[in-house]
Amino acid sequence: MKRRAAGFTLIEVLVALAIVAIALAAGTQATSALTRNAQRQSDVMLAQICAENELVKARLARQMPAVGDGALVCSQAGVDFAVTVSTTQTLNPNFRRVDVRVRDAANAPILQVSTVVGRY
Repeated sequence: MKRRAAGFTLIEVLVALAIVAIALAAGTQATSALTRNAQRQSDVMLAQICAENELVKARLARQMPAVGDGALVCSQAGVDFAVTVSTTQTLNPNFRRVDVRVRDAANAPILQVSTVVGRY
């Protein structure tokens, strides 16, 4: 009677390697998604600071903001954001609507915030 050699066949080893490769690929994708999400959250927080700064500036001004659009660059934590401030009239002449849009360096929209500013 012949004795069979102990060990794994080539097919079994290849199947095991394929399973490990799939698991590693899934782990890499999950890690990548977490990293992108953390970066997005950071960008939104910094964009929120830029937008709130512009809205507070409009609220604290001694005069009503002029109707029209304005653009500026806001730097937060070493990151530059393109900020667009749009002021429009409302039905009541004592109020103006102020919209602030924040975009990243690739001109992708990050955040839009609106408020109404009163005359007094």
